[in-house]
Amino acid sequence: MEHPAIGDTKRTRPSIGQEVGLSLALLLLDLMVVFWLFYGYGITAWADGYDTPNSPEAPGVARQAAWVLAGGAVVTGTGLIALRRPIAGTFQLLVLGTAVTFFADLASR
Repeated sequence: MEHPAIGDTKRTRPSIGQEVGLSLALLLLDLMVVFWLFYGYGITAWADGYDTPNSPEAPGVARQAAWVLAGGAVVTGTGLIALRRPIAGTFQLLVLGTAVTFFADLASR
């Protein structure tokens, strides 16, 4: 079995440990973004309670958060898959896709 020489430009597949580490690091970032968007939704819903004559703005905030997360899922998930990181890319699509469905449900209420 030959070892690639130093400076060899042939790309090898990342190890499972690298994929899992990348997935966990991205999970932390994803959760921070999702919690921040949920906080914005919660504050808006709370403010809507004090502004009863006007229509509520919280569903619009949830809809906007769903679109932001959907865009992030497409960009990061497919980007990682294109960079030959299939486990991390699939995990991104799964995590952010779940968050999109959560915010879409909030927007429909």
